[in-house]
Amino acid sequence: MSVTPSLLDRSLRPLHRWVWAERGRRARKLLRFAETERSGGREIARAAECTSDPILRRLLLRHAQDEERHAELFGARGRALRKGAPSSQLEANWLAPGERGLDELRADRLSERALLAFLHLSEKAAARRFALYRQVLGADPETSAVFAEVLADEEFHMTYTRTQLERVATGRRGRALWRARGARIWKAYLRLAAALAGLLGHLVLTIQYFVLVPPFALLARRAARRERAGWHSAEARPAADLEGQY
Repeated sequence: MSVTPSLLDRSLRPLHRWVWAERGRRARKLLRFAETERSGGREIARAAECTSDPILRRLLLRHAQDEERHAELFGARGRALRKGAPSSQLEANWLAPGERGLDELRADRLSERALLAFLHLSEKAAARRFALYRQVLGADPETSAVFAEVLADEEFHMTYTRTQLERVATGRRGRALWRARGARIWKAYLRLAAALAGLLGHLVLTIQYFVLVPPFALLARRAARRERAGWHSAEARPAADLEGQY
């Protein structure tokens, strides 16, 4: 099966190329991908322990091993790129998120049908992204080779999850996929809403800083000018003041 990037990603190819062009950002993104793959592998291994289906257990265990191997590949390449590279604070995860979905997987909360639908959509989206990353990393053949190796496993994961979903769902595969797709859209909306809220909060705080702080600074400066310079004696207070607590 040959995986091609989505139409949206192809239209944003120059932006993807810019995201991956900087060595420091490339290293940080690969290390982040390694964390996601390792976390997803643990959840898939937990799903393999929970299922009573021997075929599905074997496939899920292989999937978990693949994710752990991907984490090692991404981690090793990320550490190699990080040596001597300037640090980059901007990762642009909204544009190049990697295998998004596995970082949200909770295997103990999903049925086998829902799990397979979730994994199929996540692996399909990841395979399309990795196909694009492999293309835009032509100037870095070693990193491109890492994505090519991972992409081969993602294609297998896409195939087995769809095949097993057809077997397990018994005619309700389409409904399971639509429910999983709806859950992904809802989570994407929540991520967008959280990012927008953070952006608006930053904007409001910036406006408050430039609008409210200057008047207080001017008042403080005027009060400071009325103060006498140097040491001076305090005003005498009535003796009754010594009888109170303060």
